[in-house]
This record gives sequence, C-alpha cells and structure tokens, in this order.
Amino acid sequence: MRVLLVEDDRRFATSLVKSLRQCGYEIEHVVDGRAALAAPPCDLVLLDLGLPDLDGMEVCRRLRQRSEVAIIILSARGTERDRVAGLRGGADDYLVKPFGIAELQARVDAVLRRARPRHEGVRVLGDLRVDLDARMASARGQEIRLTPKEYTLLAVLIREQGVVLMRERLLREVWGTGWQGKSRTLDVHISTLRTKIRDVARVEVVHGVGYRLVPAGDTARSA
Repeated sequence: MRVLLVEDDRRFATSLVKSLRQCGYEIEHVVDGRAALAAPPCDLVLLDLGLPDLDGMEVCRRLRQRSEVAIIILSARGTERDRVAGLRGGADDYLVKPFGIAELQARVDAVLRRARPRHEGVRVLGDLRVDLDARMASARGQEIRLTPKEYTLLAVLIREQGVVLMRERLLREVWGTGWQGKSRTLDVHISTLRTKIRDVARVEVVHGVGYRLVPAGDTARSA
C-alpha cells in the first residue's frame, strides 16, 4: 500500500511516517504542494491544507481532476465549513488534528474499502485461481474449501502476489483495525492456508517482515 503524505510540519510528519510504517504502509513524504503534484502514483494521499507554496485545497482539486486516488485531508482547520469545502473539493475524508493513529487507520481502511472496485474479477497465480467476486478459490478446476478468514487472508495476499506484506497489515485487513487478540492467530491461519494450497502456491515467510504469496514452483528463498 503506497501512501503519499503531504505535510510541512516535519516533526509531526516524522512521527506519523514512523507510525504508519509500523502499520505496514509504504510512505513517501513531501513538504509542499508542487512536490505532491509531481509525485509518482500512489494508493492514498494524506494531505495537509496549510502548505508553504500552494493551498492544500487547490492541491486536492488538482489531484482529483487527474485521478481517482483516495484522499484524506489532515488539518487543524476543524469548522464545518472547512470540512464541507474539503469534501466538496474532492477529498474522500477529512480528519481534524490532533488525532490518534488508530482513528487514522480506521479511516484509511474505510476509504480504501469504498475505493475498491465493486467487481474485482479473478486473480490467477500459476494453477491457483481466486474469484474475488464469488469469494471462491480453486486449484486446477477443483474448489479449495477455505474458512472465511482463510479466504480473506488469501485474497489479501493474491491481490499483491509476490509482494511482501507486513504482519501488521495482514492482521488489520483480515481481523480489522480494532483487533486486540494474539498475533499468533495469524501464524495459525497461515499454517492452515499453506496446507490447503500447497500443491499450487506457497505462503513464503520473510523473517522479521511478513509474508508473500508465490507459485508452488517458485525457487525464491525466505530472507
């Protein structure tokens, strides 16, 4: 998940970048509007309004004119008028500073759920086929019977097949932002999922980082 943070308060940005990376996001930080408009494509923009060169509202409008990227405004401007202007200007959500990282995570998840295509189609990895609309997985034409959590875990992995996904992100996407249980739950579900798909795909561990989904015949080794 690639996130662009547009924030000129370097102390605030440093703290936020650290927290978001711990949650499994890939973060690029820029300090002004022009840099934001020149940045490479991303999945989500976290946009401050009080920028040193361009007004954040103008940046929001320009971003929206050229793409459907998810945008969340982060601002100390908290009046109803400001919030309405931000949403009408193209933002998907508006979060008033100060805020907690848990609330930001919840809003990010909600915005990305809404932005996800209603019809996602089928993802294929070798002989593994996952129908994201029907919530079904199959191997060489035979259905793989999965529990709801196993399926959700597989769907998250196959959407970004080959990419290492951090444990924190998998826990958040499969069990939700408010999950307070043991992280060992993820390991248990990874183990059962591996058993069910082992003939066609592997869930590979990258020690100290997370997991990635690769074809069964892939010779890549865990780091």
